[in-house]
Amino acid sequence: MTRVQVFCAVSLDGYIAGNNDDLSWLDGAEGNEADDPDTVNFPGFMENIGAMLMGRRTYDIVMGFGEWPYGETPVLVATSRALNNPPPGVSACSGEIRQLCRQAAEIAGNRNVYLDGGGLITQALDADCIDELILSVVPTLLGKGIPLYGGEQLQRFEAQFLGRQGITMQIRLKKAR
Repeated sequence: MTRVQVFCAVSLDGYIAGNNDDLSWLDGAEGNEADDPDTVNFPGFMENIGAMLMGRRTYDIVMGFGEWPYGETPVLVATSRALNNPPPGVSACSGEIRQLCRQAAEIAGNRNVYLDGGGLITQALDADCIDELILSVVPTLLGKGIPLYGGEQLQRFEAQFLGRQGITMQIRLKKAR
């Protein structure tokens, strides 16, 4: 069964990016060979992904990295604006979050959907579309930035500690039912 998953780093105070989309706070937070065996690294996570759904702001930031990190994985970018020269397999989409998640799940087939971007994560949590979050908690306080969740609904989860990954700790969250 296809699951919609979030995989990201988060600061102690709940931000996925700093002020002005700053990601420099992630420097040195990468895992290494000494990671606990139950943690999930990015390449291992991507092996089970059949499609991505990301927000336009996230797409623009990732395009600034230079090299497209998602290979040939089909990517839907939620946007009302045209994408200029997108990488192969990347297309624009728009609509209500449940519809976008269904569209991504159809593309993913029997694999999972990777959902990325603070605004989309908030919408998908509020619409009960996310099956699982895998978060690497970085021991840093940012004070402001882009929150993991910017909604107003109470969200409860069952948590599983996966282990240490470099200087971070990794947890798996599933919605409490």
